[in-house]
Amino acid sequence: MLWWLLALLLIPLLDAVFLVYVAVALLGGLETVLLVVLTALVGMLLVRAEGRRTMRKLQTTLGKGSPPTNELLDGGLLIAAGAFLLTPGLVTDAIGFLLAIPPTRALIRGALKRWVVTPYIEDKTGGFATGNVYTFGFPDSDDGNASEDTYDLGNDAYDVDLDDDETAR
Repeated sequence: MLWWLLALLLIPLLDAVFLVYVAVALLGGLETVLLVVLTALVGMLLVRAEGRRTMRKLQTTLGKGSPPTNELLDGGLLIAAGAFLLTPGLVTDAIGFLLAIPPTRALIRGALKRWVVTPYIEDKTGGFATGNVYTFGFPDSDDGNASEDTYDLGNDAYDVDLDDDETAR
């Protein structure tokens, strides 16, 4: 959680420093403002078009009866892209474009599924959603060895000695 807070504080700082650098050293004040406005407008048009495409894909996937996991993650990434593109600055616009362009969004979606979504679902369902269900043993034991709560019954574990009267019934 601390990393997210640090990133949220670091991105605006980088954005401000980079805007000042571009305005002073490269373009000038008015051109930098026009560039920020232009990237926001172009980015919002891209997010709008990709949002419509994602909605069509979501409807098609639901029509087939499949779970729309990729489409839902794409929708969330497009919402984040829109927020980054509306925030004034060139660094946030670059992040927004990375989230809005389909090839990079597919890479980010794959990383999110692998390192965030699947471990979260695995943890919350105990493995039932992903199929990693424990079929024997104790899944929450600290080590793979037998603990003090387990008992070794040896070879006699299933030998049941019945009286003759019970076997006749």
